[in-house]
Amino acid sequence: MYELAGIIFLGILAQWVAWRLKVPAILPLVLIGLAVGPLSTFWTADGTKLLEPMYRDGGGAGLFPGQYLFHFVSLAIGIILFEGGLTLKRSEIKSIGPTVGSLISLGSLVTFAGGAVAAYYVMGLSWAISLQFSALIIVTGPTVITPILRNVPLTRRVSNVLKWEGILIDPIGATAAVLMFEFIVSGGSVGEYGGHAFLEFVKIILIGLALGALAAYALYFAIKKELIPHYLLNVGTLAFVLGIFVFSDLLAHESGLLTVVVMGTVLGNLDVPNFREVIIFKESISILLISILFIVLAAHVNMESLYLVLNWQCLLLFGLVILVLRPLAVFLSTRKSDLNLNEKLFISWIGPRGIVAAGIASLFGFKLIEKGVEGAEYIMPLVFMIVVGTVLLNASTARLVAKLLNVTKTDSKGILMVGANKAALLIGKYLQENGRHVVMLDMNLENVGKARALGLEAISENIYSDDLEQYFELSDVGYLMAMTSSQAVNKFAIEKYKDTFGELGAFRLLSSDEMGLPKEDLPPQGIFSYSDDFLNLNEIARDFPTIHELPINSVGQLELLTDKFSLQEERMPLFVKSPDDVIEVLPKELDQLKIGEGHSLVYIGKELIEN
Repeated sequence: MYELAGIIFLGILAQWVAWRLKVPAILPLVLIGLAVGPLSTFWTADGTKLLEPMYRDGGGAGLFPGQYLFHFVSLAIGIILFEGGLTLKRSEIKSIGPTVGSLISLGSLVTFAGGAVAAYYVMGLSWAISLQFSALIIVTGPTVITPILRNVPLTRRVSNVLKWEGILIDPIGATAAVLMFEFIVSGGSVGEYGGHAFLEFVKIILIGLALGALAAYALYFAIKKELIPHYLLNVGTLAFVLGIFVFSDLLAHESGLLTVVVMGTVLGNLDVPNFREVIIFKESISILLISILFIVLAAHVNMESLYLVLNWQCLLLFGLVILVLRPLAVFLSTRKSDLNLNEKLFISWIGPRGIVAAGIASLFGFKLIEKGVEGAEYIMPLVFMIVVGTVLLNASTARLVAKLLNVTKTDSKGILMVGANKAALLIGKYLQENGRHVVMLDMNLENVGKARALGLEAISENIYSDDLEQYFELSDVGYLMAMTSSQAVNKFAIEKYKDTFGELGAFRLLSSDEMGLPKEDLPPQGIFSYSDDFLNLNEIARDFPTIHELPINSVGQLELLTDKFSLQEERMPLFVKSPDDVIEVLPKELDQLKIGEGHSLVYIGKELIEN
């Protein structure tokens, strides 16, 4: 009881520490696991661990009896990979470009081949174990990439490349590790592809793809036909995923990981009713499992395993993986891309390994040791060394290296528009066509779909959510425009996020009540016209869905036009555009603007024909 409660408490505490320090959670989790595991033997009275995850040699105290630790690790990784698969959107994959595609294909191959050669010649391991090690270090998961990207204001191009590589390479690395493990236990060897091993590989691929897709559509049908009551939706999905994982493993040993990745990917691209709740639930479960898993796995390591990596050969291997293989993979993969040298160098530097590498290494390492495979005892400590070393190195140096290579953002001119109504979409499209990065935020999925159809980035999220800062799309946002029909929502958005997303400017639509106030009492965050509210704006957008630019040359002319528009119901002023295409929101006091030749008034509505 104490051990279970302690693991959960320490795991969530580690997550909180990681959030406060802005480092990947894996770092404090592994350190806590080592502290209550192998390192605790130095100061406990009887020289035993504070936490022993598994019985050893049939005796002694342990949290998991027999093989149950392996089963827990396997099921936990399956759930985590399923949750990761849910994040892979088909529409987004199409737009990632050849750079990321090359990184996850050619880059993975370079890491796989190079890692095996390095482990074979530097560590003196067998080819089989060397290949298993190299398959495990392919991945650079989003669980460790994400905190680094949140903490470092990278240029959008670099951030997107690292983000998508981390998301897409997880299932690739997991599949490679599973196939390599099956190759070893099937009796295969380098240079000899036995018929049995080949058939096992084919079975894993076919069953993983077919069963994963079939299970996804079966769950989609059950939810859509309301065969699962709403109160059982979350736990029912969890139970179904675990059931499919085990069933897949019965059909083909170790095929469950690939099956749940495919299932999550297919399900994440279907329009499943009420599935947002399931995704949030799965994220919470994944956080809990990651917290437990890393502490348990780190605690399971023995001092003997740690001693195996305390030598110059392991340090050389680490250096080759980080300083040779990663840059080689990146430069070969991006040789035809439009990334510049500094961007390639930074991407080469950032390659932390995460939960999939550590979890599967522990699982397969244990199983290979049980089967008596020579050198298998090196797999877990070597992979843990790569995981902890890369996370520590990248998390501590990413900001400094980014500044030295000049791949950080010099400004934050992106715009977050809260509310994807008709008028907001027209204005967002105009701003994007004029070189601004625009992100729309709306809870209504139909509005989000309309925004994406116009080529705008859009997020389906509640403004009251605390998860907004987790979105990569908002990494370069410096302006906030609240344009919903709810005055309460608009005010809340400004008050809560003006410092996060609106440091360069935070604006909102005025309410009908506020428009009746004296000019000196009007709020400073007002946007566009100070005589029109949400209803007026969207009526104009409905009747005259066009944005125009009218040349102006003085503040006086601007004041005459805005006064004229305020008496009409078919036009509304929006911005002032300068000759060098700088777009400014109209302030409450127009004389704050400097207007001369080449300036334009941007307005929405019926085109004004000057006589």
